[in-house]
Amino acid sequence: QVQLTESGGGLVPAGGSLRLSCKFSGSNFRSYTLGWFRQAPGSEREFVACIKGSSSSTYYGDSVKGRFTMSRNNAQNTAYLQMDSLKAEDTAVYFCAADCQLITSSLRYASQYDYWGQGTQVTVSS
Repeated sequence: QVQLTESGGGLVPAGGSLRLSCKFSGSNFRSYTLGWFRQAPGSEREFVACIKGSSSSTYYGDSVKGRFTMSRNNAQNTAYLQMDSLKAEDTAVYFCAADCQLITSSLRYASQYDYWGQGTQVTVSS
């Protein structure tokens, strides 16, 4: 059974930085694609970034490209989201997700991920 635990959220001023962590509990971490999604009140869950297990290729949503960087440490079963140049519109609950059977065309869709963490709140003050 896979469990995901996010950490690192908090309150930060606009222009600041935060690093989120997603700790994976389970087997075969390297086989999983890890993704970050976010959801603001009244909005749908939005794709932020993901990293494939096999190649560590990364993909980003248009709204965060160039500001956010996703990485993974396979030895520590952990994925990270470095968020720089934060904006007020980045305020949301950030969720970590995982799946081991995704094809590239499905990576940006929340419905395609089988496992989810509980989320961590990120608030950017303007």
